Amino acid sequence: MYRSHNCGELNASHINTEVTLAGWVQKSRDKGFMNWVDLRDRYGITQLIFDEGRTDKSVFELAKTLGREFVIQVKGTVIEREAKNKNIPTGEIEILVTELNILNSALTPPFTIEDETDGGEDIRMKYRYLDIRRNPVKNSLLFRHKVAMEVRKYLSDLDFCEVETPYLIKSTPEGARDFVVPSRMNEGQFYALPQSPQTFKQLLMVGGMDKYFQIVKCFRDEDLRADRQPEFTQIDCEMAFVEQEDILNVFEGLTRHLLKEIKGVDVDKFPRITYDYAMKTYGNDKPDIRFGMEFGELNEFAQHKEFPVFNAAELVVGIAVPGVGNYTRKEIDALIDWVKRPQIGASGMVYVKCNEDGTYKSSVDKFYDQDDLSNWAKTTAAKAGDMIFVLSGPADKTRAQLSALRMELATRLGLRKPEEFAPLWVVDFPLLEFDEESGRYHAMHHPFTSPKPEDMHLLETNPGKVRANAYDMVLNGNEIGGGSIRIHDKETQQLMFKYLGFTEEEAKAQFGFLMDAFQFGAPPHGGLAFGLDRLVAILGGQETIRDFIAFPKNNSGRDVMIDAPSTIDASQLKELHIKLASI
Repeated sequence: MYRSHNCGELNASHINTEVTLAGWVQKSRDKGFMNWVDLRDRYGITQLIFDEGRTDKSVFELAKTLGREFVIQVKGTVIEREAKNKNIPTGEIEILVTELNILNSALTPPFTIEDETDGGEDIRMKYRYLDIRRNPVKNSLLFRHKVAMEVRKYLSDLDFCEVETPYLIKSTPEGARDFVVPSRMNEGQFYALPQSPQTFKQLLMVGGMDKYFQIVKCFRDEDLRADRQPEFTQIDCEMAFVEQEDILNVFEGLTRHLLKEIKGVDVDKFPRITYDYAMKTYGNDKPDIRFGMEFGELNEFAQHKEFPVFNAAELVVGIAVPGVGNYTRKEIDALIDWVKRPQIGASGMVYVKCNEDGTYKSSVDKFYDQDDLSNWAKTTAAKAGDMIFVLSGPADKTRAQLSALRMELATRLGLRKPEEFAPLWVVDFPLLEFDEESGRYHAMHHPFTSPKPEDMHLLETNPGKVRANAYDMVLNGNEIGGGSIRIHDKETQQLMFKYLGFTEEEAKAQFGFLMDAFQFGAPPHGGLAFGLDRLVAILGGQETIRDFIAFPKNNSGRDVMIDAPSTIDASQLKELHIKLASI
């Protein structure tokens, strides 16, 4: 064997033990007559000592040739370390080396393999295999493994069965572009990579599998950002003979289990709010409830007061920001500039200082008296020492702008504490949303989401008001999971296709296999999918998912390490019956 122990397990109890270790050279310190080498593997660091008076001369001289990241094997005796290092588990001992074998030399790495490295993100992405040697990335991958194992344990204990579904499937409209794969054996035809295993898990319910889960890769060809990758991982789950409450209870239990086992955090029953309440109170459907700053709608107290900006607005809405009543005019102007950036798009912002003596000072004192401003303070729950920020304009756009400001201020004020967890359910989503570009309704989730039975009559008269049996789990301002009760009978599913603008022929071409399956006794069923990458990042206290993915893509969807995507050989194109058009 290359090693009898790893580099993180030896301690004072092993003194005088003969050991064999293998790993990478972290660093060496040559003092002439004495040479110390830190040997690193996945488990930790052990100090090696080469002593001119006690080490064989050939071994001693060979040790002087070691460079950073050389792969070596050593044999020796565990001895007590004179200068002890209490910061590492192996800090009381070192290995007096008797044998040294260089297994592989190494080029000098392009950045230091340290927790605090000198390598920028681009260079570390190019040499990701070196980046993984650093503790922050290594520990993130081990953390992901721990979360995945707890998921499997929890669901398996509840009789869920893990089933693999295909990666080469039929292209179906699910809200994002498909990645497509040409078929060599079927000329002119293409597979698609799954955006989710949605139809397959429904077919598993038809097949009687009852409780299914899968930790599965999914693919969406869409624009990227820090928390989005073209390939991502879901904890995909489905259950038969269930109602919405059953699903919420099971996956609330899973999340509570992960918070307890992974973070040592106990969470009581998760709050539940409706989609309409979330949008009205927080301006988005994935609110961060670790802090307040809930919206206060001010139309009643702000309009018809000779201030034309507010009078012309569909919505006047504000938030009370705690403890910033002493902001200077320069700080306030900087925030006004922030909301006027193109990414936010506000035309301006009104502020009100809530003074400690109970009076108010605003940027619109010309139009509003102290009683008016007092009503603003009551509506936004502002207290002395707070500042009220107010936006106005079209309702949906203004709520989105204020939501962005709320999150930005919470970040600046340190209110988004990574070790504090506030999960909740958002329920009663709209079934359909109107798309101005296409001029028709689209499914807010997917075409298989069941409408609430009591809203079915609205499909004919007011489809935008139909609520779905759909739900999202939100954690710390991030949607970490979502799902719905599915349509399980052919008639309702055909009706849904009709309202989504599918002709009978289109529906049959896209989903005929599912409609056929429903005729053979489909049970009531529903499910949920967690985004594993995002869930792990949040539990790990990070905002982005990249460090929790072994080999991530950059913001252009490129793997700069292996240089993918890339062109393919002309012979491959010919074999696939593909001809590239000139651009």
